[in-house]
Amino acid sequence: MPSQIAIGAAVPGCAKVDPILIADNVRRQFGGNVAVDVEHVEIPRGLITALIGPNGAGKTTFFNLLTGFDQPNSGDWTFDGVKLAGVPAFKVARMGMVRTFQLTKSLNMITVMENMRLGAQRQPGESLLRALIKPLWKRNEEEITARAAELLTRFKLDTKSDDFAASLSGGQRKLLEMARALMTQPRLVMLDEPMAGVNPALTQSLLEHIRGLKNEGMTVLFVEHDMHMVRNISDWVIVMAEGKIVAEGPPNEVMKNPAVIDAYLGAHHDTDLGTDKQAKGN
Repeated sequence: MPSQIAIGAAVPGCAKVDPILIADNVRRQFGGNVAVDVEHVEIPRGLITALIGPNGAGKTTFFNLLTGFDQPNSGDWTFDGVKLAGVPAFKVARMGMVRTFQLTKSLNMITVMENMRLGAQRQPGESLLRALIKPLWKRNEEEITARAAELLTRFKLDTKSDDFAASLSGGQRKLLEMARALMTQPRLVMLDEPMAGVNPALTQSLLEHIRGLKNEGMTVLFVEHDMHMVRNISDWVIVMAEGKIVAEGPPNEVMKNPAVIDAYLGAHHDTDLGTDKQAKGN
């Protein structure tokens, strides 16, 4: 872990040494219910940041807002200095900020390889006129297929390449979604509960793949409820409760923060959320 991530004390909304994503006054209200009310938050570049909090804290809604899948009532945010408020999801992805979903979005009735090819950006064959002239897109398709095959091998899905996505297990679909996200060659990867519904046999594999993203220079922001995983894989932790950022800091410190324990358990307890007992209970 880098010696310094935050500028000054690790308090909610603290400034980072090198943020890749900065959000200000992002608010989303559904009728009388305020789902997200984030005054200020910064995501450190090149690191793995966990976004945690109890059910209903607003984590997935916040993901949806940042990536263009939903629109806030107010707020601004920038990715690498570029304003993203109002930018549609497909353009956000083209800019290098991609996300996966808690419920996987693979296209079940096409093959695993075809799912991967769809993830590639700016394909010449997407133009109707160019699609009619094979030499204009053939080489690009070969390059895309080669990259897809390389990623499928890396994620141990190469033997499933010609199978329909519907035939994959829940854990394999998570792997496919992560691999497909990498077809865009992103700078920031946002994972919404990557371990949810995953067979324990695949958990370690997913963890290693997430670490691999960081090793390749990507920034990772993920939502997760498994505190044991959060403690072992993240460089920085941001905690949401009732739509707000209530704490952030290094994982070992955050797990002992009374505000975090209160958010999860409803009252202050002399309990470390990072223990195996607590991890199993969340």
